[in-house]
Amino acid sequence: MAFDYQRYIRGGKLPHIWCPGCTYGTVFKSLLRAIDAQKLDRNDIAMVSGIGCASRLPGYVDFNTLHTAHGRALVFATGLKMAKPDKHVLVVSGDGDATAIGGNHFIHACRRNIDMTLLVFNNYTYGMTGGQYSPTTPYGLSASTMPYGNVDFAFDIPSLARGAGATFVARGTAYHVPALDRLIVAAMRHKGFSVVEIMNACPTAFGKRNKFKSPTDLLLWMKESFVPVEAFEKLPPEKTQGKLPMGILHSREGAPEFCEAYFAMVERLKEKEGTGKP
Repeated sequence: MAFDYQRYIRGGKLPHIWCPGCTYGTVFKSLLRAIDAQKLDRNDIAMVSGIGCASRLPGYVDFNTLHTAHGRALVFATGLKMAKPDKHVLVVSGDGDATAIGGNHFIHACRRNIDMTLLVFNNYTYGMTGGQYSPTTPYGLSASTMPYGNVDFAFDIPSLARGAGATFVARGTAYHVPALDRLIVAAMRHKGFSVVEIMNACPTAFGKRNKFKSPTDLLLWMKESFVPVEAFEKLPPEKTQGKLPMGILHSREGAPEFCEAYFAMVERLKEKEGTGKP
């Protein structure tokens, strides 16, 4: 039986705004399948976004949703998780939203290890606002604001997340869809702050400026460039040029979770106040 996506989608919201060839619709469907696989009650899911192409996704789903300011999705999501710690909080963000204007919030969410899942849709560009270069645009590639080639070095989002303290870090692509379904499930089940970088295709703003003649070319690039981490680690250095690992890149269990630590402190203070001790 075909998967019924409609039962998770708000009535009257489709068609979506994404350009032909954009893979955000593919990732959207992967996310819905991952949620369905866990048999979660939609009332127990809260999805938060900032501004950008990826941020439109919560508007289509029949969950608790919050569309916030540019770069501030993690701030709102932190407050939401503190107020409703029983909810499964998902944050959907783009590479610019998460690591440029939202970069400081990103690193502090990682170090707090608050129990949320951040999906970073990385298409190497600001797709919604004109194709400007972003913190992940590869060195030497072009953007509307770097027409002669980007001279900034790009963030490696998984390395940034791990270095800042995230206890679950993964990378998937819009081409490797079954693997992406599994990564989202694993991220949501992890107790702590989970970051999944999802490589996406933006043929309109990025591809046409960088010699990708069609959306298919971008998907084929993902197919050739991303290697399961187990296989990647066995490659000799000369074979890793132009390739990146995908899969679960880091997972650490048992680290203190922010909400639990905070509310435990509150209870200790209440008990101390009841004793009358200073």
